[in-house]
Amino acid sequence: MSGKRYPEEFKIEAVKQVVDRGYSVASV
Repeated sequence: MSGKRYPEEFKIEAVKQVVDRGYSVASV
């Protein structure tokens, strides 16, 4: 996964949301 453009905070929040959703849109 080469997405080091966004800040770590945004990444963590995005991952948290994805996990909360149940990896419903992990491909996005």
